This record gives sequence, structure tokens and C-alpha cells, in this order.
Amino acid sequence: MPWKQGYTISDERTLDRVEWPDGARCAVVVTVDLSPACEPDGITARDLETEDAEYGMQVGLGRVLGLCERYGVVATFAVPAVVADTWPAQIREIAARGHEVAAHGERHEDPTRLSRAEEQQRLVRTTDTLAAIAATRPGGWYTLPRPGERYAGGQVSPHTVDLLIDAGYQYLGNGLADDIPHYWVTDAATRRCLLTMPYYAHFDDQFFLMFPAPGRGSGLERPAPLHANWIQELDAARTFGRCFAMTIHPRLVAWGGRLGILDDVFARVRSGPPVWNTTALACARWFTAAYPARTALRLEPTIWQDHPGSLS
Repeated sequence: MPWKQGYTISDERTLDRVEWPDGARCAVVVTVDLSPACEPDGITARDLETEDAEYGMQVGLGRVLGLCERYGVVATFAVPAVVADTWPAQIREIAARGHEVAAHGERHEDPTRLSRAEEQQRLVRTTDTLAAIAATRPGGWYTLPRPGERYAGGQVSPHTVDLLIDAGYQYLGNGLADDIPHYWVTDAATRRCLLTMPYYAHFDDQFFLMFPAPGRGSGLERPAPLHANWIQELDAARTFGRCFAMTIHPRLVAWGGRLGILDDVFARVRSGPPVWNTTALACARWFTAAYPARTALRLEPTIWQDHPGSLS
């Protein structure tokens, strides 16, 4: 692959073929983002009190869970610690239904604004909060983007991935470097790395359904292109044996007219050639066992060169 999100120091060549469990044609990972809309400093009390935040947690979440149950779909829920503190009963229900509860920062804050010590403290607090509420320690950490952010894959600081490795996290939830799980390398010499799950804004509902808030979406509601993107990528993942990773927000996709497109995609997941629908954590554990970094991570000399004013 030609580059890694955040311009990491090495290049990793992708795996041409992945043999998924039980002969599945592809993997399907559904991420449900429970963060309300917020600014780079993170979720505030006002953000938690907005109508769409209340709708997402009080109505939309139940609709998404019901749709998952109807089609037997398991999902990974990316949860900021402050959301878990505010709605603990909902988080416990998610876990009780067999879905994964993963971390999404303390307040979905931008870690590049924090010192290393502060970022580490927030990581510890987030881990402890989610473990206490969901009754299981989170194994994955998400840095999903907000509309209008500079980087489509979300924000990570120079310390984020190393802190996650040190804290025992098994995967980072979203990276742009491949359409299968891949290794985020922090040191090429020692091959220090963390498995990273694929993510693309093309398959994230927030970039299509955030009308009419100015500056937070496209300015237009575009469910039809989102639906087409999901269907086409699911078909392509089956054809090429990759991982279809979609991201949804209950506060956006669970409105009546929009919920139908999610219903249709879930129906397509359960029809046609077999797929492996799993949580991000289960996928990460399987992938690191089947394709461990010591054998599957193929590094080449970096093609990146620093220039004055670059973003490296």
C-alpha cells in the first residue's frame, strides 16, 4: 500500500488474498458510533443535551439494535466514556445482546491537542469507565472523524498508537491504509505495530445524512448515494475477498425513511454468497492469529521524504 494514515515511517505491502473463516467470501464489520456531534475539544454537556443526541440514544439505538437482532448482525459500538456515564443502561444492554463495546476516547476529543501524559490519563480513565459499565474491558480504540476535520481518518497524536499498545489494546478501530485489517507500524526497526481495522468516509453515514446543520455535513441529505456505496462495496468485498467496514450513527440513520436503507443492506449481508459478520475485536483476534505481524507484515523502505511545510 502506498501510504499510511498520519504518514507512518514505513510502507506495508497488502495481502493479496485472505482466507476468511468457514469459507466466507468476505468479512463484514459494522461500527456503530455513539458519539454525538462535537468540536475537536470533545463532547460537552450541551452536546449531550441536543435533540439529535437524545434521539440517538433514546430511540435510534433501540431501532438499530432491533434491526441487528432481526438479521442476526453483530456490531461494534464505539463509545466515548462520557456517553457511557450518561447512558449506562443502554451500554449494558448493548453488551448483554452480544455486541462489542469499544472505546471512542473520553470525550471523542482530538488527542493532538493533548500532552502525552494527559492523553495517557484519559486513555486509562476511558478504559476503566467502559470496563466498569459494560462489565468487560474494551479491546479496541476508535478515533473516528468529525465532519470538517482535516484528516478523513480521524485524529491521532504522535503518541496514540504507542499508548494503545502499552495499554494492551488489541486494535485501532479505523485506518485508511487498506480494505482489510492491517498493521499500523510505529517503529520499522523493531516492527512495533498495532492491528488497525479499515475505514473509509464513503461508507460512513454522517457524511451523507447530516443535513441541515451548516458546517457539519454536506448541506444536503443524500441517502441514495450512501445506499449505493454500501451495496457496491459489499458486492466488491465479496468479489475480491476483502473486509466491508461500514459506520453508522443511530441519531442519523435510524429515522424512519433512512432506516430502510440500513434494513436493505443488512438483508443483503444475509443473502447471497456467505460472509463473515463479526465484531471488530473478534476480527482483530482472528486476523492477528491467522496473519501475525511476524510473518504477514511485509515492510519496504519508506517512500516518504520530508519537505518544509509538509504534514509529516
